[in-house]
Amino acid sequence: MDHFPVFMAVAGRRIVLSGGGEAALAKLRLILKTTAHVTVIAADADPQIAAWAQARRLTLLPRAMEPGDAMCAVLFYAANEDDAEDARVAALAHRDGARVNIVDNLADSQFITPAIVDRDPVVVAIGTEGAAPVLARRIKRDLEERLPADLGLLARIGKTFRTAADVLPMGVKRRDFWTAFYERVGPQAVAAGGADAVRPALQRLLDATLHAAPKQGRVDLVGAGPGDPDLLTLKARKALDVADVVIYDRLVSRPILELARREAVMIDAGKEGFGPGMPQEQIQALMVEHASQGAHVVRLKSGDPTVFGRLDEELAALDAAGIAWSIVPGITAASAAVATLGQSLTRRGRNASVRFMTGHDTAGFADHDWKALARPGEVAAIYMGKRAARFLQGRLLMHGADPATPVTVVENASRPDQRVLPTVLADLEPTLTEAGMDGPALMLLGLAPRAALAVTADLTREEFA
Repeated sequence: MDHFPVFMAVAGRRIVLSGGGEAALAKLRLILKTTAHVTVIAADADPQIAAWAQARRLTLLPRAMEPGDAMCAVLFYAANEDDAEDARVAALAHRDGARVNIVDNLADSQFITPAIVDRDPVVVAIGTEGAAPVLARRIKRDLEERLPADLGLLARIGKTFRTAADVLPMGVKRRDFWTAFYERVGPQAVAAGGADAVRPALQRLLDATLHAAPKQGRVDLVGAGPGDPDLLTLKARKALDVADVVIYDRLVSRPILELARREAVMIDAGKEGFGPGMPQEQIQALMVEHASQGAHVVRLKSGDPTVFGRLDEELAALDAAGIAWSIVPGITAASAAVATLGQSLTRRGRNASVRFMTGHDTAGFADHDWKALARPGEVAAIYMGKRAARFLQGRLLMHGADPATPVTVVENASRPDQRVLPTVLADLEPTLTEAGMDGPALMLLGLAPRAALAVTADLTREEFA
């Protein structure tokens, strides 16, 4: 992000613009929505600018810009549609201490003007840092269609009611009051009786909220998927949007955490195999503590919460505390990893079953039915197997597995920094260690990338040619 978005206070302050043509008009249509004192400097101004000046919506100086014209201006626009003149007036404005925007010159501008959806006082700003103005306009159009026209009316009335609503305690109860107003009570009041019906409806809602029984908390155990936010389910996205508290695992990706409400309490409950982390008992205690206080808690787990997620322990703790819960499934890492390979986890004639297994558990390296896993054609998705790779390799070879059995390790499945390491069982170690993978990795025993299979088939044909 090269431009940090802010909303600048301009009420009663100066905004100066140099230019009188189409570029100036485009900026002025936006600037005149504000309550700033607007000055336009143009020797040859468009008739519309002259009309605005006549109506006293702005001050027009019918001449070229001079030193001091931008003095005390909070913002300055160079919109002459002439590179040399824009550079000249920008230099003058800089000397006067104004922040400068040169229209269609991102490199020399100190700020940019975003596309705006105006539901005053609700304002949505959309910026692409000059990369895709067409995209910004498309987003603006989509938002214009989705945001109701009476949203600004509700916001203005709600603003006058904020002091009255301060009798509600900070946190969940106050937030639920305003959510109910903007999403249900306010629109219904406008539809039924217009603007005059809104404030009485607000008072009735406040009275009902004050006397309502304490809200019961709950916990959603949500699968965050393998890391790509586009693979997050709609139900998981909705849970994050309303959560008061999010208790998340170490492997949950940053883009997914960014989807949580800004006001939500974010608690890192990360744990690392054979490494430090928050004890499971403490995680469960946090869930119970916040939900007991009436909070909507999201326990956010990487992948799917039902796959090696210690889900049963957490559900038992919630049941013991009498707290309501629900499970929101997610896409598990095995599904994302095998999709990367262009393979399927099961295939007719090869394997009718697939094992999901872990490389280690709370007691150390996990033991499995090695004899069954060593059979030709077996497929297994091995979670948390990096540090147990040599142990897994040794056990499988000891029980008769073919050293040429394909093994593919997928690091950071579905994420931008995803890596795919195809190898064979005999070479799993030291190949994996030498690869230096430091992200979450999943091993697919018995599967190779589709491209590697095609190459092998070609080599086989050449041998028999």
